[in-house]
Amino acid sequence: MANVDFAEARRIATNPLVGMERRCLVWIASHLPQWVTSDGLTALALAAMAVTGISYARGREHPGALFLAVVGLAVNWFGDSLDGTLARVRRQPRPRYGFYVDHIVDCLGVLFVCVGLAWSGYMTPSIAMALLVAYYMLSIEIYLATYCLAVFRLSFCGVGPTELRLLLAAGTIALLSDPTVNVLGRHYRLFDIGGTVATAGIALAFLVSIARNTRSLYRAEPLPCHP
Repeated sequence: MANVDFAEARRIATNPLVGMERRCLVWIASHLPQWVTSDGLTALALAAMAVTGISYARGREHPGALFLAVVGLAVNWFGDSLDGTLARVRRQPRPRYGFYVDHIVDCLGVLFVCVGLAWSGYMTPSIAMALLVAYYMLSIEIYLATYCLAVFRLSFCGVGPTELRLLLAAGTIALLSDPTVNVLGRHYRLFDIGGTVATAGIALAFLVSIARNTRSLYRAEPLPCHP
């Protein structure tokens, strides 16, 4: 297995924060002490999402837990964004291992958050489930495209993981003042509206990505012409 050739996929990110974020991450990675490892950062990212999910679940009874959810999102960004950067800065890349573990952790992290929101009462369980399914479907499409096209797309329509964390953190802080929002004269849960919009956006990205990648693969592998 160690001798199998592996071509790392080209990474595509169009979100507005990507340039500044990369420079910041490289600077942080170059100043971290040696005892901080990529695996440790990945584990930290997973633990942070577990804390975030639990904080949402306890938010109704203890509103202060919502601040802990925001901290969890920030710590998740730190661990999830830095693990690969640290490996590259130290010239210790493990592209197959890193890709696999990092995205398994991402899938678990989103599961923790969606379960926590469904449990909390801030989001209707059916909407949380729809959001989770949409995220997983898009993830499957991205990972298949990474394998078949050697292109790993990190953002869609200018929105990437960092922007999603910022939106979720802003919504969490807004819950402290009012967990509902007025739409056309009717009150809805703030996170139901946010979850519905996010699910629709992810579903649209899923369909557009399917169309784009199917076309690319069809053109790359035309049917043979028989005399």
